[in-house]
Amino acid sequence: MDSKDSCTKVLMLPWLAHGHITPFLELAKKLSSKNFHIYLCSTPIILTSIQNRITETQSLSIELVPLHLPPTSPELPPHRHTTNGLPPHLIPALKRAFDSASPRFSEVVQTLSPDLVIYDFLQPWAATIASECEIPAVLYFIAGAALVSLGLHLHSRPGVELPFPEYHHILKGFPKAQPEGAPTNDGTDDKTRLLESMEKSCKMILFNTFREFEGKYLDYLSILTKKTAVPLGPLVQEIDEKNKDSEIMQWLGTKDELSTVFVSFGSESFPSKEERDEIAHGLELSGVNFIWIVRFPVGESTIEIEEALPVGFLERIGERGMVVEGWAPQAQILAHPSTGGFVSHCGWNSILESLKLGVPIVAMPVHHDQPINAKVVEAVGFGVEVKRDENKRLDRENIAQVIREVVVDEEGADVRTKAREFCEIIRKKGDEEIDGLVKELAQLSSGGK
Repeated sequence: MDSKDSCTKVLMLPWLAHGHITPFLELAKKLSSKNFHIYLCSTPIILTSIQNRITETQSLSIELVPLHLPPTSPELPPHRHTTNGLPPHLIPALKRAFDSASPRFSEVVQTLSPDLVIYDFLQPWAATIASECEIPAVLYFIAGAALVSLGLHLHSRPGVELPFPEYHHILKGFPKAQPEGAPTNDGTDDKTRLLESMEKSCKMILFNTFREFEGKYLDYLSILTKKTAVPLGPLVQEIDEKNKDSEIMQWLGTKDELSTVFVSFGSESFPSKEERDEIAHGLELSGVNFIWIVRFPVGESTIEIEEALPVGFLERIGERGMVVEGWAPQAQILAHPSTGGFVSHCGWNSILESLKLGVPIVAMPVHHDQPINAKVVEAVGFGVEVKRDENKRLDRENIAQVIREVVVDEEGADVRTKAREFCEIIRKKGDEEIDGLVKELAQLSSGGK
């Protein structure tokens, strides 16, 4: 392997959420195999959580660089310097603490002297610091291009007709009054920081998507931002085969091909008790096999599974379903031949994982960008959204109907076909998107200093 000095050195700074860390880490892995040396900078609690996802070989070219946040609040000790498990009311405080670490990040930049900085959308100050050191900086967007292009259109071209018919469908996912997020240390909200992050990005903006899925949205973003919107992926976590003999995988192996639906809402989205009840009854009514991963937010971790579900549910479903608390090997489950559908909150990483593995989606968004992502999934045609009533409530009959449609009914054949088509496209493309990016980044970094 080439020495560090002969590599292009890249410093990465993702936001402190698992859904952001994973695509940054997967990009680091891809680049590290193509003569790039990566410094991945984050809080110690984040770095500890991902250490075991870096192989011994990868560790030669991926260095984990700790960024210690200043003690801004007694409610934010070091083990809480991550959104994973953090009570929602402390998210604004975490953003402010991260901002307060910008002088320390400046020291990191000056010490490491990278050829390029890749940063996340919540910290435009990272690009400012890089610029002060005459280092090019590029924004890496972990959200979908359709979402960002529609939002930017509404901001920069108010009153102008929407350029794509399906935007009207996706627009239904936007809240009527979009929240700006809590002001941060410099008094700006999330929307302002997002716009600044795009403006400060050097020549290009990176997206965790692929052209066959979101090509026209990427092209429109290039027009709106006057920068090249570059697709990278999909970049998703590789399947870990060490869980192949687990109880979950053994159970799944007893089911018929494409007969089972996987139900998971990610690590930071939690359906309410009322929603859990409707989901449980919907799964029961569907008659479809299922694996359901149930997680509880901080403060509810002492709840027993039996208490969290309708009375008698576990007894009634018997061997047709498996309910698991906490964690399960999502990619491995989705890749299994018995899995025929994914009931998902529509976090962007989960959508890309589903696309890569050819599994159609039953969209059941909870919050953040998920309602809009669900509209994209349905508009593109590889999933169906479970509709909520005028009070935003789920209905068990509708849940059962959509699950049957996506997994078993003839009505959902086109959805299943579209999922398989995307899977085949991704398989054939391989690292085509990354290879294109490597040339762009090498050229940018060579002229940056």
